[in-house]
Amino acid sequence: MPEQQVNAVPAPLRPSRSGLWFLIVGATASLTHMAVFTLLRGVMWPEVANACGFFAAFGVSFGGHRTLSFKDTQTTLAQSLGRFALTALGSFACNELVFTVLLRIAHWPDWLALGCALAIAAVQTFVLSRYWAFKR
Repeated sequence: MPEQQVNAVPAPLRPSRSGLWFLIVGATASLTHMAVFTLLRGVMWPEVANACGFFAAFGVSFGGHRTLSFKDTQTTLAQSLGRFALTALGSFACNELVFTVLLRIAHWPDWLALGCALAIAAVQTFVLSRYWAFKR
């Protein structure tokens, strides 16, 4: 009987190349967001520092996702930018809401509240980016 090669991870559970790039780009954008937040949180309200971090990370996120995560998109650059801007603004609204609730109501440390808010918004961003902003 011929020997069969067995993959350790079933095909549906293996990350796609697009998913891997999404994680790398998302992590880079999140680090940019957190770096700006860290630099500004001592001189302004944390919610405003969070917004500044978002705007600083937007270009990193769009550029990386357009050229790496979703490079096989069938949308034009203008379509992708417009759709991604709406996607990112929706994700930021979610981020800011979660961040504010965790910071002001639950009294979490700002860095922990921001990390949680970024993680929740990342899921929303992936779904909307994959199936709408950079539609294939």
